[in-house]
Amino acid sequence: MIEVSNSSIYRVAFIGCGKRAHEHAIGIKADSRLEVVALSDISSASAETLNTEFGFQANIYTDHKEMLAKEKPDVVLICLWTPLHLPVFRDCAEAGAKAVLCEKPMSATWGECQEMSRIAEETGCQLTFSLQRRFAKGNQTVRRLIAEGWIGQVIRMDLYSPPNLLDCGIHTFDQAISYMNETPAKSVLGAVDTTEIYNWFNVPSECGASGQVVFANGVQANLYSGAIDTWEPDGDVSKIWAGVRVIGSEGFIEVMWDGQIVRGVNYADASWKPEMELSSMSDQMIGYVSHAIDCLQSGEEPEASHRKALRASEIIFAVYESVRRNARVMLPLADVTDSPFITMLENGQFAK
Repeated sequence: MIEVSNSSIYRVAFIGCGKRAHEHAIGIKADSRLEVVALSDISSASAETLNTEFGFQANIYTDHKEMLAKEKPDVVLICLWTPLHLPVFRDCAEAGAKAVLCEKPMSATWGECQEMSRIAEETGCQLTFSLQRRFAKGNQTVRRLIAEGWIGQVIRMDLYSPPNLLDCGIHTFDQAISYMNETPAKSVLGAVDTTEIYNWFNVPSECGASGQVVFANGVQANLYSGAIDTWEPDGDVSKIWAGVRVIGSEGFIEVMWDGQIVRGVNYADASWKPEMELSSMSDQMIGYVSHAIDCLQSGEEPEASHRKALRASEIIFAVYESVRRNARVMLPLADVTDSPFITMLENGQFAK
């Protein structure tokens, strides 16, 4: 088990120095407990750009294993394409990193997602994923309003996501789970649209999906992903293309990914309007990084822990498995280690 001092200045390293690394760097730069000592990227120019932009004065490497061995960082940021998450996290954990903040999604297959969690549990390396929207002020407000009973008992949800489920849907599923005090799903029935096949960070995906998710507390959720034309009773197209509509026994709240409250209604009080609190991506990344370091010092489970990311990821792979089985899938998801979507694609099951 890794021991952590509460008074540490943590040595930080980045693996991958592209666009997302710049967004993570905002959170790193804002925390006085963190000192960036090394940057690794196969493009030394990308690492130099990140170094210059944030004034890190870090050592530059093109081989992350060499960097881990020489620099021995306490905290590592993995900002790489999805298929690289598992092998690079394994390298970090084996090198003795105390915490890894990894870009989402977890990995390209369900078995690899589970393996990342297993390594984290076995080594004691704190693993979080950049589900930074949990730190949006609006999402925090919605969680509080639901807990305070402003819409009564939650009975149904509508879940909206751009394509695709693996890279985008994980935010929506995580948002929904967070609104229900981390309640996991218990069954999934799904369908995918393969009119077009997309490629997101070297992982093939559907161009749309739909289905039903039933959570362990009995809440039923409808899933919509892709091109969304959802009509409201007044004839306006729904503004929620990425987020959640939470329907309770006494009202409802509609929320976008970043916590923008589109509408809130309490059936008994027509004057009630939930307060709107907006936060930028930079604010969210600062909150995500700061909280991860707080938890590294306290030993508490982080808000964006691998366990929570695994719950959201399980829904995604269950949608794909439902398509493969042509049936509802009960969770926990058993006897599945691949990505059913990728397997079906490679087998020609989506051929036009």
